[in-house]
This record gives sequence, structure tokens and C-alpha cells, in this order.
Amino acid sequence: MSVKMVDKIIFWLNANMLYFGLAAKLQKKYDCKLYAVIDITNRTKKFFEKQNIVNFQKIWFLHDHIQKNKKIDIDYLKNFEKNYHINLWQLAINERIFYQYNDFHEFSHDEILSILEKECKLYESILDQTQPDFLITSETALHQQHLFYEICRHRGIKILILYKSKISNKCIISQKFQTIDSMSDLSKIPSKKRSFDELLNVLKSTNATKPGTTAVIQGVDNFGGSKLSKLKAGSEYFLKSDNSNIKTHYSYYGRHKSKVLANTLLNSLKAKIRKSYIDKNLEYEIHDNEKFVLFTLHQEPEKTLLIEAPFYTNQLEIIRHIAKSLPVEYRLYVKEHFAQVLREWRKISYYKEILKIPNVRLYHHSSNLEQLIQNSSLVISIAGSVALEAVFFQKPSIMLADMGFLVLPSIQKLTSLEELPAIIRKGLDMKVNSDDLDRYVTILDENSFDFDLPSYLTKEANFFRFDGNFHDTIITDRKMKSFLDQNDSLFAILTDNYISKLEKLKQNKI
Repeated sequence: MSVKMVDKIIFWLNANMLYFGLAAKLQKKYDCKLYAVIDITNRTKKFFEKQNIVNFQKIWFLHDHIQKNKKIDIDYLKNFEKNYHINLWQLAINERIFYQYNDFHEFSHDEILSILEKECKLYESILDQTQPDFLITSETALHQQHLFYEICRHRGIKILILYKSKISNKCIISQKFQTIDSMSDLSKIPSKKRSFDELLNVLKSTNATKPGTTAVIQGVDNFGGSKLSKLKAGSEYFLKSDNSNIKTHYSYYGRHKSKVLANTLLNSLKAKIRKSYIDKNLEYEIHDNEKFVLFTLHQEPEKTLLIEAPFYTNQLEIIRHIAKSLPVEYRLYVKEHFAQVLREWRKISYYKEILKIPNVRLYHHSSNLEQLIQNSSLVISIAGSVALEAVFFQKPSIMLADMGFLVLPSIQKLTSLEELPAIIRKGLDMKVNSDDLDRYVTILDENSFDFDLPSYLTKEANFFRFDGNFHDTIITDRKMKSFLDQNDSLFAILTDNYISKLEKLKQNKI
């Protein structure tokens, strides 16, 4: 008699409670053993220590295991890189906490390597102990999560990542971010013969959530909810929390309350001064009869650049490279990202450097993205969805990062900066085929399911984290159960689709 093997699933859990809710539902509907690596702050940690909602076989709190080493085991790290084909300094230098974007602590060479060594050894130990079949994780935004993902991937552990579809309020579960598993050759998929107008209607059917639209810009401007929510969050942090994370979590090093307050006030002032400059100096309207190539800036810092495009993080230099590669009759239009407001905009000197480039125009974040795409001859993006949106407007595009929609023939992938002039000229002569886009939209639809992830995340932030203003919150079993009950139907949909994906991965149908 054969013994049925129970699937072992390891979760990466953080402040996003979606995956805890998924684990709670999954254990009731799927025969499995659950484990979890938890990257969470100290006050929220108490919930995971005491909760009786999910029966995890074992959990590991990441920051309990990351104490500083007096001596770095460089031979271990050297062998680790060789065994897993992971460039640790690439992850470290692109980590916003370690470099460039941290206002509170400057990490030394040894501090960084000490943290990486502890993480690598912990992850190997966890995986050796559990031998999981699957990893369920959110999109990897910080190095510690991406490192665990990469180790799992190298060990052959099947991975399930949830992300929002680029053209609808649906979601997709894949083993790689923004890449559909076992993507078929587009030419082998039947076309429904939809016209560009019909396909554009598909895109616009959820336009209220598309980047650059008025609704989204207003939503970002109102990020964090009401002044009352922000006041409550500030009161919770400054008056009630013990701020113990500065001693136990490297991501909180140097974040003394006085420094946080001073930094918040200073950033608020910077944002106002920078916004005033932006409003006065950036352009809004397209110039008549002017040929141009469009480049859209990414928000900084963000995972799309730091994780997905690790060698293209200097956007100012990318703009210069594009500008010097254009045919003489073209200008480069550069559009600011509407969500940069969440990072207090960029330094005024940054905008001035762009404005100095003779054949470049710099556009305001509120300028009409759709009109800019429609009137452009070519769209260039490092790793943004604007390259895909361009196809709906019959515009070819160029991408620098390896994203899933590169299967579309009209989206070219830049492999070296030296080829930029040639690939731009090729793109300018390229025609977009509606059948290709039709097939790709069909694939997205067939691999997605109804789940409005942005709306869910807003609801969760409002319920647990003062509209997203404060993460180190206290959670009780009662509060968590109340949230899960209120959203039972959403978690049921999510769980059913995860089970379907798990079964397909087990049967090697992907």
C-alpha cells in the first residue's frame, strides 16, 4: 500500500496579512503541512507567537537570527555565491535599506556581509529542515525576501507568487513575477480577430486603476487616508510604542523617535519646495508637429528597478543614453511618475539635470499619459507596464528589463547600451500587429481570476495599520478573526485558485 505524501508549504509572511489569511483558509481545504518565515516588527510579532488560527508546524522570526558577527565567514559567502549563482553584492547595493535611500543609518561593509551571512545560513538551515515542496510569497520587494526566493528557486522548490494582471482587476499566480508560467508561442494561439479599438476597450474597461489616470493620481495624493488617521498613527508611534525595533531589526537601525520626527518634518518641507518647482518648470502639453520618443520615469525607490532591473537603476544616465541615441529629427519626452509624491519627489537638481539636456522635454506627473503615448513614435521603459500599454495604442516599445510581456514582437528588449541607437531606429520602423496583442490578452485572461488586489490591500491597511501609516501595530486573535470573517468570500476565491495552481504544479502541467 502506497503512503500518500502530504505537501509541505512554506510561507514568507510580513506585514501583508493576505498570506496569513490564505494559510488559514488553505489548511482547511488542502492536505498540507505549513511552515513560515516571518519578517515582522516586534509588536506584531506577539500575535504570531500566540495565535491559534493557523497551525504552522514551525515558524522562524527572521530578525531573531540576525545578530552581528564579529568575524565574517567570507569563504562561506564565496561558496554560497558559487553554489546558488547569486550575486550578493548586487542584492546588497540595490537594497534601499543598505544604500542610497536610508536617512537613519549608514551600513558598513562588514555590517552588510554579516547580515547576508546570517540570512543565507538561516535560509539554508530552514530549507534543510523542512524540505518544502512549495513556497508561497508576495512579490519580492526587499533583498531578504528575494534572497529566500532565489534559494528556493535554485533548489527546485515550486513557487507561487500572486500579482495583479496588467490589463484588468484580476490576479495571476505564477512562479516568476509578471511572467505567465509556460507561456506559449503567440503564433500558436488562435486569434479572436479583435481590432485595436476592441482591445483598447479591454484596457480602458479598468482604466480607473491604470497608472497616470486622474483617479489613481488622486488616490496617491490622498495616500494614508485622512489627517485623523495620520494623527492616530503618529500618536501610536510616538506615545505608545516602545520603538524596540531599533535594537532588533537592522531595517530600523538609527530610527530614534526624535530623528523620525525631524526627518518627517524636513521631508514635508522638501516635498512642498520640490512640488512648487515641478509645477512651474515641467511641461503639460504636447508640442504640435513634433516627433518624439517617450520615456516614463519609475518611482524611486521601488522593487521594479531595484529587483527587476538591477543594472539600470540610474534613470538620469538612461535618459542621457536615450537622448544621444535618437535620430536628429526626434526629441525625447520624459514623464515624471505620479507616485513619486510618496517619496517627496526628486531633488530639484535632478530635474535641472534633465532639463539641461538639449533634446529632452520634461513632463509633469499629471500630464495625460494616454495622449503622450498616442502622439509618440516609440515608447521606452526600463521595466514599466507603459511598454505594454503602448501596444494597445499601436506604438512599438523598448524595454530594458526582462518582463513577461516581452513575448509581444513589437516590444524589443535592449541587451546592451551600445545597441541603443540601432534598436531605436528599428523600433521607429516597426508596425504593431493586432493579432499578436489579441493572443496575448487571451493568454492573460485565461490565466487570471477575479480578485481586486489593490482594493483588498487598501482594506487591510485601513483595518490593521491606520490606513497604512504605521506598521508596528498590535494584532489580537479576535481582531484577526473578525477581519478574516469579514473577507471570507475573498479568501475563498483566493484559496480555490491557489489550490488549483498547486494541483497543476504537482501534476507538472505547467
